[in-house]
Amino acid sequence: MSLVKLDGKRFPWNERLIDFFNRDAFVDDDFFNLEKTHPSMNVKEHKDDFEIEFAAPGFEKKDFEITIKNDVLEVSAQKSKEETEEDENFTRREFNYNAFTRTLQLPTSVDRSKDVKAVYENGILKLKVLKMEEAKENQKKVIEVG
Repeated sequence: MSLVKLDGKRFPWNERLIDFFNRDAFVDDDFFNLEKTHPSMNVKEHKDDFEIEFAAPGFEKKDFEITIKNDVLEVSAQKSKEETEEDENFTRREFNYNAFTRTLQLPTSVDRSKDVKAVYENGILKLKVLKMEEAKENQKKVIEVG
């Protein structure tokens, strides 16, 4: 009798069931991937401002905290929910917790004396960060190569 390495491909059941006991495969699973906890983000530069969008469905306006400190914009949100259902023969409890934090270094062209405008609508958080007047005048100049 020879020893055969369990690679999950020789058995009819799910390969992930076997990988569950393999520490590396278990830790590398999508469940432990912290990158997925960050919402997708778009940054658009306009003449007068920067528009930053975060895809953050499932939150409410009150769940967000947006701060600027030491030229760093920090956007975070936190939401928790707990439900309990009790009956004569059973008790059911469920909870859900969702949170994220994103930080962005603000460019020198941002006017820190002006307020950041924030709107949350249809699962998208939109921030508008205004530029300084000098930055508006110093727009990119295209130079042709001769």
